[in-house]
Amino acid sequence: MARILIADELSQEGIAMLRERHSVESRPGLSEDELVAAVGDIEALVVRSQARVTRRVIEAGANLVVIGRAGVGVDNIDVDAATEFGVTVVNAPLANTISTAEHTMALMLAFARHVPRGDASLRGGKWERSRLMGVELQGRTLGVIGLGRIGTEVARRARAFDMRVLAYDPFVTRDRANALGVEAVELDDLLAQSDIVTIHMTLNDANRGFLGAAQFAKMKPTAYFVNCARGALVDEQALYDAVEGGTIAGAAIDVFSVEPAVGNILTTSDKIIVTPHLAASTAEAQTRAAVDTAEEILAVLDGRPARFAVNVPSVDPETMAVIGPYLDAAQLAASLARQLAEGRLERVVITYYGEIANHETGPLRASVITGLLRGVSAEKLSIVNATRVAEQHGIRIDEDHAPARPPYSNLVSVVVHSADGGRHEVRVDATHTSQGASAVSVAGFEGMELAAKSSPYALAVVNVDKPGMVGSVGTLLGQWDVNVNYMSVSASNKENRALMVLGINRPLTDTEEQAVSALPNIFSATLLDLGLD
Repeated sequence: MARILIADELSQEGIAMLRERHSVESRPGLSEDELVAAVGDIEALVVRSQARVTRRVIEAGANLVVIGRAGVGVDNIDVDAATEFGVTVVNAPLANTISTAEHTMALMLAFARHVPRGDASLRGGKWERSRLMGVELQGRTLGVIGLGRIGTEVARRARAFDMRVLAYDPFVTRDRANALGVEAVELDDLLAQSDIVTIHMTLNDANRGFLGAAQFAKMKPTAYFVNCARGALVDEQALYDAVEGGTIAGAAIDVFSVEPAVGNILTTSDKIIVTPHLAASTAEAQTRAAVDTAEEILAVLDGRPARFAVNVPSVDPETMAVIGPYLDAAQLAASLARQLAEGRLERVVITYYGEIANHETGPLRASVITGLLRGVSAEKLSIVNATRVAEQHGIRIDEDHAPARPPYSNLVSVVVHSADGGRHEVRVDATHTSQGASAVSVAGFEGMELAAKSSPYALAVVNVDKPGMVGSVGTLLGQWDVNVNYMSVSASNKENRALMVLGINRPLTDTEEQAVSALPNIFSATLLDLGLD
């Protein structure tokens, strides 16, 4: 019988499931110091959003086997520390899908029919039917940014209201969108055509402030905006200005960049409906979160694989010893291929060469998916959930196993097929060196091949094959104090195009990247984030 500590308020249904099998103590409201003192002899820790499971807490949990987060995000858990100390982290990613989708629809109906204003008006002793004339959702166009689990459920409900639904999600195929009865479009088209725009993306450093003044300016002046995802996805000042200035008609916001959001600028506009992060606040969602988390905890304590493990390899130690060194290489190959391909991802082919091809390649596949979807997926990708996330995005992934390809004893090859602009097929190969770094061989880029060493960032330049090209690019980089760590140049192809890859010490700004592209005899310049910083 294991000892389980519940450090946040949890639905009784979940607690009862755990108590049937193990010893459970519920102590919500513990400070970090108190939690550090309490975890020394427990095997499982269950939290929601209040308790902070820091590195100190994890280090103090000498017997800790599993941490369960009764909810979607794991922002309050130091997952890296948990992984380092061999602690499984599980969550309940499906728990609030329906509640958030329904809250999104509730906010849409609230502004369409002036529900908050009507309530306040009547309570204030007024009868203002004519002033509160609303609109119907039927026949309106809804733009859904992010077609994951929640975005998909919103789209389904909007279709039930006979709405036209547009969706922007570069990691969802057109076939997947068509199956849902929605139209896959580019972001600018969605903004320009939609009567209501709702966002359902995960938050990461790359998309913080994803919607700002430039995006709101592309929307209809009669359009409304809804956010039940994450507050920091939106420039709140820009949204306030857009609403108050008449750029858009209004908004409905459930999430804020800083919470509690008392005094937030969005709460001061009578054209913006606000709720205090209620999307997941239903009895059903809380019960599902508790039950799902309890099931995960019990599975891990029983030695069974968890459905929603965030960070645990699912192969034996002997296999991991062989394939482990190539996990980073697989992720890097996929990340580079995706960046080079640019267009809407349709299909991925992974080929494993050498000894690694004779072992379980699930972790390598998961690493490829992580590289493809890094910073995009609403879930933290892991070996056990990567395939499911790829399927959710409608990405077809094929695998092949082959003998070693000299001069490499082991190699992971990733071929990305994309549509809707950009390069339609890009291949990137990666291997592992004895020095512990990933040596990358890029093939199929503009029909050329080259080999490049690792660097935090690289600049891939396609140019006319003539003398002086390396010098012109290098001179420009030097003017910006950009250090070139290495350079690799391919031979020209039949179209007299050559490819140079320059490893650089920092990313270029958009202006700098455009300046390189504008040099004479340059066809394109692409900044690559190798994810090694």
